Amino acid sequence: MTQITLGLTTWSEHPALIDGQRQTTTLNEYAQHFPTVEIDTFFYALPKLATVQKWLTEVPRDFQFIVKAHRLMTQHENLTEQDSSLEEVFQKYRAAIMPLIAAGQLKCVLFQFPPFFDAQLDHIDYLRRIRLLMGNLPIAVEFRNASWYQPAILQPLTEFCRDLQLTLVAADEPHDTLTSVPFYLITTNPKLVMIRLHGRNREGWDHPDKEWRKKRTLYRYSTQELQGLATLIQNLAPAPKEVCVIFNNNSGKDAAPNALELQKILQLEFKGLAPHDPEQLNLF
Repeated sequence: MTQITLGLTTWSEHPALIDGQRQTTTLNEYAQHFPTVEIDTFFYALPKLATVQKWLTEVPRDFQFIVKAHRLMTQHENLTEQDSSLEEVFQKYRAAIMPLIAAGQLKCVLFQFPPFFDAQLDHIDYLRRIRLLMGNLPIAVEFRNASWYQPAILQPLTEFCRDLQLTLVAADEPHDTLTSVPFYLITTNPKLVMIRLHGRNREGWDHPDKEWRKKRTLYRYSTQELQGLATLIQNLAPAPKEVCVIFNNNSGKDAAPNALELQKILQLEFKGLAPHDPEQLNLF
């Protein structure tokens, strides 16, 4: 039977989890509600090992982390003469996430590629290189260039991801714009299917400006939209071991309320959450 897990991007910006008492939530408060979280810290800079180890002390042993790949690993930026080689970048990254690996609390590494990372041979070869450099670690890939979803590319891409055991992320966003990709929910990794919900704010997607990040994810899913998503998840075949849904529609603090509503729709009960008394974590 497929396990369905829900989570949010970051743990600190979800006042709905603490009844709006304040704007910032702690990791422990977050882990009292959801079994997984996505962290973008690694995209910008590698945190210290002590920081990662501290995270583990704030959550129960079953809690899982999704960590973004560093921007050099996703080709958002090119290596310079001052940078290490690509192999060294990957080595340093793997060392930074080692506490999560050792604890068995790494759900996957998310490679969210830039819009200019299109479906050409050198990029396909780069995906193979990623698998080689990451070893057998769980990897999810999210494309933001529609060329990957052309009819002539999509089926070979699906088989390619299956061969390399890559989870092809199904991204929900405005799908009829020049800068977006279609929602494509498919099992390419029998262990993990991932859905990332960015919201459907077409105006924010189509008219980027200095505030584009906030405007793009300024969206609250309706009950009907969440019910439709629940149906797609329940009918997914072949059924994977786990479907993980991450809500990224948080410019208006809507991610947590939407996730809690989807939890009710799917009648999910998450076990092994953090106790309300942080001191009780020592008992796990």
